[in-house]
Amino acid sequence: QVQLVESGGGLVQAGASLRLSCAASGPTFGRTTMAWFRQAPGKEREFLAGINLSGANTRYADSVQGRFTVSRDNRKNTMALQMNNLKPEDTAIYYCAASGSPTIQTMTTDFGSWGHGTQVTVSS
Repeated sequence: QVQLVESGGGLVQAGASLRLSCAASGPTFGRTTMAWFRQAPGKEREFLAGINLSGANTRYADSVQGRFTVSRDNRKNTMALQMNNLKPEDTAIYYCAASGSPTIQTMTTDFGSWGHGTQVTVSS
């Protein structure tokens, strides 16, 4: 199982950018598809972006398409989420997750490993 730790969250103004990082430990990182999710107060955890084993394929939620970019570095066991043009509605706790599936998944139930999350707050 992969252990995951997120970092990079913070408080920013609308229109700003943030880059989140997810550090993974364990020998199987290169064999797991990864994803970013977020959860706002009172809402369900939602899929944002996923990336396949090699990093060649990605998938995004409509709400972040064109603003967020997911990437991974299998040599460093890390995944990143570049977030541009942030909006107040992006305020949430952001989680990285790892799945044993060889294809990109979007349902929380498909992910067996989760980080503890990092808070992103966007002020208007």
